[in-house]
Amino acid sequence: MPAEAKADSKNARPAPGASAPATPATSARSTPHSIAHPASPPLTERQEARRRRILHASAQLASRGGFDAVQMREVAESSQVALGTLYRYFPSKVHLLVATMQDQLEHMHGTLRKKPPAGDTAAERVAETLMRAFRALQREPHLADAMVRALTFADRSVSPEVDQVSRQTTVIILDAMGLDDPTPAQLSAVRVIEHTWHSALITWLSGRASIAQVKIDIETVCRLIDLTDPKGR
Repeated sequence: MPAEAKADSKNARPAPGASAPATPATSARSTPHSIAHPASPPLTERQEARRRRILHASAQLASRGGFDAVQMREVAESSQVALGTLYRYFPSKVHLLVATMQDQLEHMHGTLRKKPPAGDTAAERVAETLMRAFRALQREPHLADAMVRALTFADRSVSPEVDQVSRQTTVIILDAMGLDDPTPAQLSAVRVIEHTWHSALITWLSGRASIAQVKIDIETVCRLIDLTDPKGR
């Protein structure tokens, strides 16, 4: 983390909207594997527009040069906000890039909803969904690498942002499964699937796995869904 980010983050106030409360649906789904955080006041329209500019600038810089290209001063300049204001929203580059990943997943979710997966079984639909999300990240390898590195570097201070990424991934998987009220066993399977997808992304980014191997791993872990289906017992 840059020295200036560490220094400023000590005095920074909680980021506006950084730990926005989950919706009732996502809260129920994510409670077993996420920590509850106090809800932040909703952003005003102007604050939300500013936050969107910041996230857009972060994604643009990361797409061009990866993790190292995302410098807080450049993000502030690109998004037309004061540097101090940027740090009030995101106390460090890691906070910013993890929030950028949540934002990217949210966009992917919207795209997936417009064209739902067509598999016959829940396992097939989840595997197709995750591969589509993976291919979207594959088209922006520098951005994907920057976001994954931020998740890897994240400490406890970034827990709200990391929880948001986990919630969003969980909702994407449960939507593909067609579940509104998953059992504890199904939520456990979802967690394992999330871990595998994240690990597959890391190994691919580091050049230790091919796309074909990623597909095999994701299809294999998604079979856990069939094992936890109450109707299949």
